[in-house]
Amino acid sequence: MSLATAMTLGTSTFRGSVLVLSLLAVTACGGGSGGEAGIATPTSAPDTSAPQDPVINNDPAEGVPQLRGIYGASRLASRASFGASFASIEYIESLGQDAWIEEQFSLPISSHDAVVDALLLREAAGDFDEIAERENNDNIAAVFGRAAWWHTSITAQDQLRQRVAYSLSQIFVISDEVNALLLSPYGTSNYYDMLLEHAFGNVRDLLRDVSLHPAMGIYLSHLNNARSDPETGTFPDENYAREVMQLFSIGLFELNPDGSEKLSDDGQPIPTYNNDDIRQFAKIYTGLSWGGLNNRFGSNRSNFTEPMRMFDDFHEQDEKKLLNGQVVPAGQDGLSDIDAAIDNLFFHPNIAPFLGKQLIQRLVTSNPSPDYVARVSAAFEDNGNGERGDMRSILRAILLDPEALAEPDPESTFGKLREPLLRYTAMLRQLSVSSPDGFYANLGFFVQQLIQQHPMSAPSVFNFYSPSHQPIGELAEQGLVSPELQITNSNSVIEISNLMRYAVVADLVNDLSDPPFFKATLGLDDFLPLAEEPQALLDRLDTIFTYGTLTNDTREAILELVSLIDEPELRVRIAAYLILISPDYAVEI
Repeated sequence: MSLATAMTLGTSTFRGSVLVLSLLAVTACGGGSGGEAGIATPTSAPDTSAPQDPVINNDPAEGVPQLRGIYGASRLASRASFGASFASIEYIESLGQDAWIEEQFSLPISSHDAVVDALLLREAAGDFDEIAERENNDNIAAVFGRAAWWHTSITAQDQLRQRVAYSLSQIFVISDEVNALLLSPYGTSNYYDMLLEHAFGNVRDLLRDVSLHPAMGIYLSHLNNARSDPETGTFPDENYAREVMQLFSIGLFELNPDGSEKLSDDGQPIPTYNNDDIRQFAKIYTGLSWGGLNNRFGSNRSNFTEPMRMFDDFHEQDEKKLLNGQVVPAGQDGLSDIDAAIDNLFFHPNIAPFLGKQLIQRLVTSNPSPDYVARVSAAFEDNGNGERGDMRSILRAILLDPEALAEPDPESTFGKLREPLLRYTAMLRQLSVSSPDGFYANLGFFVQQLIQQHPMSAPSVFNFYSPSHQPIGELAEQGLVSPELQITNSNSVIEISNLMRYAVVADLVNDLSDPPFFKATLGLDDFLPLAEEPQALLDRLDTIFTYGTLTNDTREAILELVSLIDEPELRVRIAAYLILISPDYAVEI
């Protein structure tokens, strides 16, 4: 059984549900009037012709048929952005996938903090007084970090950077489930900006700045973490010391470069560290408190825009024994100790396959082959110029690997289930959401209520799902994992369908629509000329949503229904909605 078959409902079930779902969508929501496309994207003249057949290039060196052309560009956009309109997909095709990635590397960072700054100015000008009064909320600025994520992720040009930062946020997890992060406008936005900065940087710098960021210090409790005190019997908090190894760098067991576990002589996995190692690393992360010139150790004066500051008087001065026999001498200053610990993890042989495989899973496929992981590990180890941990080298290896570029095969185990949040963001960008003043205003609370997922809102440091989640049944029998299935059940399938119905059919695409300048709409104008020809309409939607992988059964089921709809805009909305809730869209292959 293929991965796509194992992870989704059968298409026959989908076909039988099409009419009922669509009638419910129409009667519950009614039609909606689309707006002008407002996302800044490269423009081209509308093309009402059907897409060309996929261009298959066979690389003799690898012997793998590759998907190029418009479908290949669409698939890259699905993996390397939060979604793309048809014009943006055409632009990727015109540049070529390699060149588009290099162009993305060169774009300036679209800062989330900058959006928070702008929102604070608008608050001071009274733009949000009506909302604050209506909601009886005297700290409306607390939600500005959420608003910054939605606006920037949906409208920014540096889509690859934004998408990679989101992937990193699922590995280096913080969560606004902690009140200190929820209630500060910069609690999550500044941390996300740090991830954006290092998305195309170096893993060592990323690991260091994660360790020193106050949001992480709050979340994993090494902010105001003091040295041992024999008189009181207190010892350093071990929380961050444990998670920086288990989740952020080397994992639980020793790995080969291809991601497989090394085994002892008796056939057992070999642990990478033990409890004593955790205690030793815990000594490293002592003496840190809020940054800022006027702060002191133990202070509660929060400052989320500066790294934590080291107060050496509260740092553990003893010798520390790290992994692989490395010893940190006694008496060093605290930041030198931290640098030594970061290097100890960064040069550990596990970090390349451990992080590399997770990035493959977040961007391309849940079950990469050992060879794929090994190639990404090699790119981590050396970017070709002797640099280790170069994120650009790692991302090129992930996105341009022969397996990633291969022609889609629905019978293979390659691919992954789209997580609910990414299904929603992709739809917004694919259908060119816009608002009158250019600011896409969304706080994500309605989205989170329905799909139980939101950026930087995970229930724990283990994220919403585990990279090794293996559901019982067909996948387990094949030795396959599907991380996103950990948050997928009958209720979540219904709720993502409801969310798509509200957005696509009823044009309810944000949870802030009053005052009027917040009202966002989908831009369907480019689709309306195609509405008279249902086949042409589905060809276009197939290109944007499913890069040419829409199955004949799904296509026929949708055509059967939309042909019964006379009103052009409603025909477009229903056709888009049905693809978006189909198994074909649910699984990326």
